[in-house]
Amino acid sequence: MSLSKNRKTTIKVIAERAGVSVSTVSRVISGQGKKNRISKKTEEVVTRLAKELNYEPNILARSLRMKQTFTVGMIVPDISNPFFASIARYVEIESRKAGYSVIICDSQEDTTLEKESIKVLGMRKVDGMIICPVGRESKNIADVSKSNIPVVIVDRYFPTLDLSCVVSDNYNGAMQAINHFIDKGHQKIAFIQGICDTSVNKERLKGFIDAHEKNSIPFNESFIVGEDFGEQNGYIGAKILLNGSERPTAIFGGSNLISLGAIRAISEEHLKIPDDISLIAFDDQPYFDFLSTPVTSVRQKKEELGKISIALLLSELNKEISPEKKKIIVPTELIVRKSVKQLN
Repeated sequence: MSLSKNRKTTIKVIAERAGVSVSTVSRVISGQGKKNRISKKTEEVVTRLAKELNYEPNILARSLRMKQTFTVGMIVPDISNPFFASIARYVEIESRKAGYSVIICDSQEDTTLEKESIKVLGMRKVDGMIICPVGRESKNIADVSKSNIPVVIVDRYFPTLDLSCVVSDNYNGAMQAINHFIDKGHQKIAFIQGICDTSVNKERLKGFIDAHEKNSIPFNESFIVGEDFGEQNGYIGAKILLNGSERPTAIFGGSNLISLGAIRAISEEHLKIPDDISLIAFDDQPYFDFLSTPVTSVRQKKEELGKISIALLLSELNKEISPEKKKIIVPTELIVRKSVKQLN
């Protein structure tokens, strides 16, 4: 018997073959078999027949019936950044396992585009959103959370928003990096920072400053430069530092792309890492191992950030999460390679 493209006919055919009711087939296919006390044997028969008959569910009809679209919206500030691309990848993998599709938007580090992305996802009737904010202001995200769409924040966050969030331990990660420089004898340490008023930058800057203070080492305020998380910012920041009246012996790059830009500037100045200048990057990347001098870095656990964020969102969608929102801090790890010189 051939399978009709009409969904009701398809379910009817499966029901006839299995010798059960149409409603039983519907409940098994929608994952409601256990809830409705359908036997394991019946579930296995229906599932096998659906596969044999190439059953394809009508997603639109399912969405209308259950008042869900089974889609998750995700907004990232820069999809070309391997850090955000990796998080998005793990969100997509885990969403697919749970039967959800993901719509990804790139806000391009622009608050206006972030607002437009939220609007587009709302029009698409996504069931929930995972947002890696630009981080300059919280109004866009506050507005969407008021519309009763579940939202989970990843990476940059706003302490004033009562939303679940998943973040790296930026403060201790920066402390680890600066302490490593100091252990190697460095005292003239520079920091090329990202967007100044974002939570992640504030925490990394605080870690930079506190590490100096706890080791009783004064820091030079002119050694703190930069204004965004991009490669060009790292390049310009390194150029300024390397051509100043006093040159640092070490640079802490506030992101993977900042550090990549700094490496380009160091090369153009005909300097070598670590002989002439030492470097540590915040956020590890696979290519750091394959550079002429492998780069020491603070590794953020991107897989955990992605998996925890979608788990929190699915818990909210399934009404499993407690009314109190969660803030989960994921530890960082210092990966020591060969980009820091031991000074006498």
